[in-house]
Amino acid sequence: MSEKEILNIIHKGEGDKTEFKTSFNKEVIETIVAFANKSGGSVYIGISKTSNIIGVNINSESVQNWINEIKSKTTPALIVESELFYEEGKTIVRLKIAEYPIKPVSSQGKYYKRVFNSNHLLSTDEIANEYLKTINTSWDYYPSPYHSIDDIDLDKVKNFINLIEQKNDIKISLEAIEFLKKFELIHKDKLTLGAYLLFVKDNCLISDIQVGRFKSDITIIDSISLNTDLFSEVTEVLSFIRKHLMVEYIITGEPQRTERFDYPIDALREIVINMIVHRDYRSSSASIIKIYDNRIEFFNPGDLYDGLSLHELLSDNYVSKTRNKLIAKAFKEVGLIERYGSGIKRIFDICNNYKIIPPIFEEVSSGFRVTIFKEKIKLAANDTLNDTLNDTLNDTLNNREKIILQMIKTNKYVTQEEMAKKCEISVETVKREINKMQKTDIIQRVGSKKTGYWEIKQ
Repeated sequence: MSEKEILNIIHKGEGDKTEFKTSFNKEVIETIVAFANKSGGSVYIGISKTSNIIGVNINSESVQNWINEIKSKTTPALIVESELFYEEGKTIVRLKIAEYPIKPVSSQGKYYKRVFNSNHLLSTDEIANEYLKTINTSWDYYPSPYHSIDDIDLDKVKNFINLIEQKNDIKISLEAIEFLKKFELIHKDKLTLGAYLLFVKDNCLISDIQVGRFKSDITIIDSISLNTDLFSEVTEVLSFIRKHLMVEYIITGEPQRTERFDYPIDALREIVINMIVHRDYRSSSASIIKIYDNRIEFFNPGDLYDGLSLHELLSDNYVSKTRNKLIAKAFKEVGLIERYGSGIKRIFDICNNYKIIPPIFEEVSSGFRVTIFKEKIKLAANDTLNDTLNDTLNDTLNNREKIILQMIKTNKYVTQEEMAKKCEISVETVKREINKMQKTDIIQRVGSKKTGYWEIKQ
């Protein structure tokens, strides 16, 4: 690494792959473990948290002793690479570790993960997930300790086979049990947890979904409670929601009127399928759907999987990893999932094309909530795709500004290009709108242009 490169790293500061320490201590080992459990990284010893070069005093054996201590205090034993730098007449030591292939790694019985520029202890569930990923499997592939083949409905399995045949225009010449074994839904003659959820015969407590129609936060006028197989839950949830939607009829000049629901059905289907496929079924909490007059809220127990941040999810900047690989595979086989990891973007696109304001995705109460609104986007009559740069700036909180505020509320890292696309105006016009909103103290920019975010002040 050149002098210019090391100075550039120091200037950027700490991050998800970089940490600064003034001396070698146990926290260095914890950071090495956190890097190994994520995607690798480097600890620079001799630099302060504020990026000042302090330097470190070492002798000919110091670095090797550090390497040996890291190896002896980690399980599996980690071996780091070392490199020395000399800046401003001071010594800096770099300890580098790659992502470890067998996870999770621990230090003296504690497991750490890297989140932005700090280390966090892994929860019991996260430790289990890391192990399952290491052996390329997931929770739903494991045999159910409480259920057998007698607990599933073979007619549901046959219907599943028929759906695959229709989708792929093929003929599957296997009996239900043989098919389940080939599809890995039965493993070593034992029913998997995934198969139990997909084809359960009677009530299934761990697939509990509560759906209600609310007139206020405490007034429920209709509700259902579902404890059945996952495919049936998709159908029944969507049927209940559709029953409570308003519909308008659009006269198009054609012999038949066109129906338009106040929410896009395709977006609702995408949300429901995603919440059922990606739910953490190890949680004792139920999935909850609340239908209000102006919005629908979908809540799932369980945090985002594999340390995925909300920012990464909303910016579509992540590699898709599935909590329930077997369940996701089954839904994909019958065409309910098109491809992994594309659901969030598709929901935004559908809402945008339907001309309703963007949905909100948020982490709440050890779970994940999606809120979709019926409010339509209202653009001024003179707002077109090729919006000119001479629009008036004197309106107070015009429709474009409302859309921009909603986008910031949904994703504080939203870009001006995304705002322009949503508002169907030019980027230059967005910049003028943003500038006006900053001057009137409605929003502010926190941090740099590249790595900062928007904050709503009013």
